[in-house]
Amino acid sequence: MKKQAVLQPGTVLKESFLDAYQISVAQLAEDIGISSSAVRQIISNKAKISLHIALRLSKYFGTEKSYWVDLQNTYDLSELSKDVELAEIVKQIHKAKKPAPSKQVDKPARGRKAAADAVTPPIRKRRTRKTTQEES
Repeated sequence: MKKQAVLQPGTVLKESFLDAYQISVAQLAEDIGISSSAVRQIISNKAKISLHIALRLSKYFGTEKSYWVDLQNTYDLSELSKDVELAEIVKQIHKAKKPAPSKQVDKPARGRKAAADAVTPPIRKRRTRKTTQEES
């Protein structure tokens, strides 16, 4: 099975959105409130799509909020998988194991709150004053 190439986020922005919508770099930058330079850096894949820009792009093009973030993360992970040194480090990491549940007898709780919960004062009846005919 052949691996599918992961597209760079800037390439997707340029080819699938700017070209398809016939929007210039300057127009996109102005419409979403960032510099033209920032858009050019993303398109040339010299800068990543940040969360702030991802939210703006999703609003502007009507995509899901996670679309641009997922696109950037997928590309970043694809690039990381090419790092041989990192692959060796990751290979040596063992998966964490959860300890087996132990059968413990309920221990008394500790601390102020626990002490307060353990000793609940008895509920007192409110005394009502009896009035006599003399006081009336």
